[in-house]
Parts: sequence; structure tokens; C-alpha cells
Amino acid sequence: PNRVWAYIPESMNKLIEEGRILFPKDPSKKPMLKRFQNELKSDKNPYSTLLMDKVGLNTEATRAIQDIMGGNMFDYSKPLSLLKTLIPQVCQNDDIALDFFAGSATTAHAVLDLNTKDGGNRKFICVQLPEPCDEKSEAYKSGYATISEIGKERIRRVIKKLNQAENGQLPMGQSPQDRGFKVFKLAETNFKQWQKHPQNEAELVEQLELMVNPVDGKPTHEALLTELVLKSGLPLTSVVEAKGGFYLINQTELVIVLDKANEHVFDAIISLTPAKVIALDSVFENNDQLKTNVALQFKDAGIAFKTI
Repeated sequence: PNRVWAYIPESMNKLIEEGRILFPKDPSKKPMLKRFQNELKSDKNPYSTLLMDKVGLNTEATRAIQDIMGGNMFDYSKPLSLLKTLIPQVCQNDDIALDFFAGSATTAHAVLDLNTKDGGNRKFICVQLPEPCDEKSEAYKSGYATISEIGKERIRRVIKKLNQAENGQLPMGQSPQDRGFKVFKLAETNFKQWQKHPQNEAELVEQLELMVNPVDGKPTHEALLTELVLKSGLPLTSVVEAKGGFYLINQTELVIVLDKANEHVFDAIISLTPAKVIALDSVFENNDQLKTNVALQFKDAGIAFKTI
């Protein structure tokens, strides 16, 4: 009779002897390794690489886009069910899902849906180049010039839909989920850059004159705040609150002063005892006495103070 010989590693023999290998009655099925809870690195069961019976195909993704956007605005989008299956495998309920190739923002959609389902606080960061849409495409004809615009609009519509469904359905005393999101674009700095090696005295004088006001152009307060928050090592999710003449970042973590200010404004800031204060030099309007007095007051109060 024909015989089949197989080499079984010693480690496998040991597992079989310990009863750690489960052999199914159906010979077409695969043996399984018995594992104990204290041996697991995660409480999530890993999925097979074959997910056909668990998630939809690209046709599902196409229907989802059509339902949300009112037309086929994006080709080859990832199925929403695929992302909603994979994200819980690697993200805890307060983790961040990062997608460097956001496309139509399926990842963001999946995170929002999952949070609604289980009350999680997952966040998403979606990165997408402003790649132009084909001028013959349905998306372009509908007013979407770039792929990133499609993704942003999808997120807005999903949030609106979830908020409407949640309205009036929450139990007494339960707060609605925060589904806000911000859009940031990569841009040049809003501050003039000092040339380290002026070639002559005229260039040095020109540089000094330019640096009288270090702000380049006329950026919005939002742009200046975003850059100063980042340069201070704080996240883009920092809470910014406008006060009387200054901005409070993350309660008392940082104060930023962008407009003309007097001693009353700085007295109000000192009373809050923030960790750090940043002010544009222009807010003092060449009043060196006020600037010196303010710097001394902050020093006495143990508050870090910096002017730009």
C-alpha cells in the first residue's frame, strides 16, 4: 500500500502530546492550536486572510458612495465593511486611525460608524494630495475639482447623517458624540525667515527692516494660531478659546496674543497663571516700557514669556 511520510518538528510533537493541537473530525478542515487566555497578546480573534464571507466587494463601496454623494464620485473605493472589520483589530476605543492614502475617506466613515455603534472615541487622520479629478468624470462635473474635496464632503455628509439619526434618540443625561473634524493644508510659514549670511551691509539693513514686523503678508488669526500651536509642540486637536484680547490654548497650557494689548489684557492673562505666553512683538506698538514691565511681571509670576 502507498504510504505518506511527513516530518513533524519536535516542537509540534510536544504540542500534540500536551493536547494543544485540535484535529477536526472533518479531514477537509485545518487543525487548530489551542491557546490559553494568559498567552494571548490581544483579546481580538485574528481574521483569516480570506475575508470574502465577512466583507463586501468593491460593488458595495460603489453603492455606498452613490448613496452618500448622490452619484458615482469615486472609482475603486474600499468597501466600508472591510474597514469596519479591520480597524477594531488594531485600534482600541480611544486610538487614532491614520490613513495616508485617504481617497474618498472610507477610513473616516468607518471610524465614525464604529464610534456610533459601540460608543468609542476613536479618531482619524486622513491624508490626501489634492489630485485633480478627471474633467470627464462625474465628480468633476458635480463640482469636485480634486479627490481631497470628495473625501471632505463625504465626511461632512456622514457626520450630518449620523447626527440626524442620533437627534432625540439619546437616553436622558447622555451627551451626543463629538463628530467635528478640521481640515488642514500644507503651507509655507507665516513668518519671515532671517537670512543667516547677508552678503553686504545693504542686505543686512534690508533684513533688519524686514524683521521689524516678522509676520509675512496678512495671514488670518487661524493660520497664525495653528502654526504657533504646532511650533509649541501642541497637537492640532488643541482646544482654542478666544478671550478678551488673547487666545487660551488647552485651558491654561498656552496663551497667544496677536492683537494690540494693554496692561489690563496682560493683567487678565497673569490672573489665569498659564504655563507659557507667546505674543507678537507688534502688539506692544513700540511701547518698550510696557513690554519690559510685562516681561518682569510674567517672570515674577513664574510664567514663561516669549515675543515674536
